[in-house]
Amino acid sequence: PDGDVHFVLPAASGVLPVAVGHATRVLPFIEGDDKRYVATVRFGVETDSGDRDGRLIGQADATALTRDHIEGLLPAFRGEIVQTPPMHSAVKVDGRRLYELARAGVSVEVPERQVTIHELELVDWQSPEATLVIACSKGTYIRSISRDLGVAAGTGAMLSSLVRTRAGMFDLAAAIPAQELATRLETHGWAAIALHPEAVMGEAEVVLLNEDAERRWFNGLPIDAPVIGPTVRVYDTGREWAGIGETDPAIGRVQPRRVIRGTYE
Repeated sequence: PDGDVHFVLPAASGVLPVAVGHATRVLPFIEGDDKRYVATVRFGVETDSGDRDGRLIGQADATALTRDHIEGLLPAFRGEIVQTPPMHSAVKVDGRRLYELARAGVSVEVPERQVTIHELELVDWQSPEATLVIACSKGTYIRSISRDLGVAAGTGAMLSSLVRTRAGMFDLAAAIPAQELATRLETHGWAAIALHPEAVMGEAEVVLLNEDAERRWFNGLPIDAPVIGPTVRVYDTGREWAGIGETDPAIGRVQPRRVIRGTYE
């Protein structure tokens, strides 16, 4: 936003889980996973989007801020908090995305939401920028945390960079760089470089089908099984993954929820 700032890294980067083929069937089981970020917050600068891609709307002198001052603000942002998503976001109001309304110059009341901040630590302070490690629940907007920290500091603030280091069980250290993905796919194929779809259900109980249960399962019919669950991983007679089921404790059966035919390739 000003002549003294030079950005090199992209505004946002990091780990992004991608589901292909049968793996798309397990997406509902990872959508609610917690996330972890490394965020850089620049105090003394405000933009309409809350990050460096937005239009400059305010500047203030942040030279009086210290590391101790910033650390003193953080406890109020830990635990269960209520935040207002940025106007430039994908949240819908009356059926329209907020960013669409913002681009059209339409002002609306943005609904608040409750989120959980599991971890919020200041790991570096290079005035006027603070580098934070944030672990949070689904639906948390890091730009809102940055904006609200700026309000609390009395200087305004924006998010100058963001790296997602973890999404559920997926860690940045094990991620394949996007620029390498095409080459690896051409050489090895998905089966050699991707996790098996069932990997995201590692804590779910296992149900092994016999021949009769297998016929019922692949016809979408419930099968008899011990009441375990509530969500189970199901394997056919060849011990190949056959999908995901939900238990019904009232009748002691497993109802197919995602039926998978054929091996994962």
